[in-house]
Amino acid sequence: MPETDIETTALRTLIVDDEPLAVERVQVICAEIPAVRVVGTASDGAAALRLAEKLEPDLVLLDMTMPELDGLGVARHFAAQPQAPVVIFVTAHDHFAVEAFDLEAVDYVLKPVSADRLERAIERAVARRGQRRQKAGRYLDELWVPHRSELLRIAVSEVHQIDAERDYVRLHVGGGAEGGRSYLLLQTIAGLEERLDPEQFIRIHRSTILRRDHIRGLRHDGLGVWSAELVNGEALRIGRTYLARVKAMAGR
Repeated sequence: MPETDIETTALRTLIVDDEPLAVERVQVICAEIPAVRVVGTASDGAAALRLAEKLEPDLVLLDMTMPELDGLGVARHFAAQPQAPVVIFVTAHDHFAVEAFDLEAVDYVLKPVSADRLERAIERAVARRGQRRQKAGRYLDELWVPHRSELLRIAVSEVHQIDAERDYVRLHVGGGAEGGRSYLLLQTIAGLEERLDPEQFIRIHRSTILRRDHIRGLRHDGLGVWSAELVNGEALRIGRTYLARVKAMAGR
């Protein structure tokens, strides 16, 4: 493959570790793997988030234990982003694996890192990126709904809230409480959720899906109850089943 093609297709990679020798070792290994191109290194979690915002990496090789913001905290921040990088944890500790895979880490590599083991993990990262690209083309970008004696085309980008009503869903479009419109569509909320881009929409309750950018903030109402505060001033209760996912969106 020509060098320019490798540079185009290689995963832009950020290495995060508070041990300089560990960073150096991973850099040396990555230099021999055509599928990756190291674009930066960070020695703590806060620096990793700042660099990721600037460098927009495809892949983060992330240490687990670091001062202040640890690897899990960094991964939670990434998980809440629309264009989250793929994460491979590289760590000396084996007891964080469950939490790591709950955050959809692609792999969990133990130190001391071997070249073969890291290369296998990176192969999984390449496959994960390919799956994301395929899924991106399968999400709905428009909906056709019956209205009076016609069918209306509604861009999914115009929908800010979806509520379940028995075997139907109600699509809220436009300005919400202030001049918005709503339409009924014969579709279960679970079926529609599967066809919506999860980077744009999030389910907060068994009866409610929200567009992420319609959420202004989260509010703790006490006794473990949380609400989502919307940009139109409304507050909607978050179901317990969906609370962890919603809090992950906020990096919590």
